[in-house]
Amino acid sequence: MNLTKTFTKLEKSRVKLDVTIPQAELTSAYQGILQKYAKSAQIPGFRKGKVPVSILELKYGEALKGDAAGDIIEKALSEIFESANEFERPLPYSQPVMDQAPAFDLASDMTFSVSYDSFPQVTITAADGFKIEVPQVSIGDKEMKEELEAVRERNAIVVDRADNEKAKKDDIVTVNYSELDDNGAVIPGSERQDFVFTIGTGSNIYKFDDDLIGMKKGDSKDITKAYPADFEDKELAGQTKKIRVSITALKVRNLPALDDELAQDVSEKYKTLDDLKADIKKNMETAVENKLKELKSNALLEAMIEKNDFELPESMIAAELESRWQMMAQRFRTDVAQLEKLIVASGQSKEGMLESWRPEAVKMLKSRVLVEILLKDREIAVTPEDVEAEFAKIAEGAGISVDEVKKHYADPRRKEYLIDDIKEQRLYAELLEKCTITKGKKTAFADLFKDGQ
Repeated sequence: MNLTKTFTKLEKSRVKLDVTIPQAELTSAYQGILQKYAKSAQIPGFRKGKVPVSILELKYGEALKGDAAGDIIEKALSEIFESANEFERPLPYSQPVMDQAPAFDLASDMTFSVSYDSFPQVTITAADGFKIEVPQVSIGDKEMKEELEAVRERNAIVVDRADNEKAKKDDIVTVNYSELDDNGAVIPGSERQDFVFTIGTGSNIYKFDDDLIGMKKGDSKDITKAYPADFEDKELAGQTKKIRVSITALKVRNLPALDDELAQDVSEKYKTLDDLKADIKKNMETAVENKLKELKSNALLEAMIEKNDFELPESMIAAELESRWQMMAQRFRTDVAQLEKLIVASGQSKEGMLESWRPEAVKMLKSRVLVEILLKDREIAVTPEDVEAEFAKIAEGAGISVDEVKKHYADPRRKEYLIDDIKEQRLYAELLEKCTITKGKKTAFADLFKDGQ
């Protein structure tokens, strides 16, 4: 289509597009609409398809001009965006908004303007040369012992305690409980039946672990608990609660001996306990290596954001927050409407929750923008041989065959995600080579994987 266009960059990656369509194009579009309707129009006194164009114009002229204007604007935008670059095209979730409906005059050119959000165009002035600190993590006897104890826990046999045996720390207990009012009556709605947890873990709202020690199956007990003002559960903080607890089941874990037999029970690939230990240490070392790589990459991205700060389009942030909201609904196995009702019932609101997520979402989106720009600028590519090598690496780490890995990535989308990850890891490696990596504080293996690391 013969037209002229001008892109103007606005704040927060918003773009204004001004378009001028020559009078000849308008006339052509209008005549096309006339011919189209003339073939199908039915007006009393004329056979179908035989209505004179002059009659159509007389009866439906303004409506036909409106249709012609809509068609030509849609065609113009489609052609413009098809040839535009990523910084000129609208984001998928940013619908172009027309400032004002244009006049359709067959005697003159037509001009109109639309505005929309586009992908941020960032000039990256600093992408490496940063000083990055990573924790020091060692795997010694203590860490190995903890992992072996976890293996024993996973392979423990749970059996019922005798009816006359008393509850102890680390026992698995099933309880019924409820809150009581000042008169000792059960508060409606506070009842909970068949709640299972391990004594000593604190995995219950009221933290009545210690109060159960010494009780037997079938015992019931009224407990008064005073909670400090800084208690972790804000609804209980500073309050005193009366709780009635009944033990309905009491079980104990019988941990297996740490020997060759346990190793063989864990997997047929182990013949001795030493085989199991060697594999555990290898897996721990791999986990540390991957975690430190993640921490270095995250620190690199944070440094780049600080040195190359820019504003994101609001539609991009809104789309990310809405995506997180939908993912939360999926985790709760409900729909977004029901999720909002649950959130409101808990004293919060969707808007408040989305706003609390905003800083983390902005940081993540800025990281993605910088990575995508760098990947494109540096023309980082992945060959079929690179993918095959990654398949082999995954197979070795998971202890499965390469064919099994390939089967998992037979889905084109999964394979595309893998290729994108290979590209990103290659980019991080290039950038980190030019950074100074320093040793941070000593960190225990378990602490390395806690939230916040």
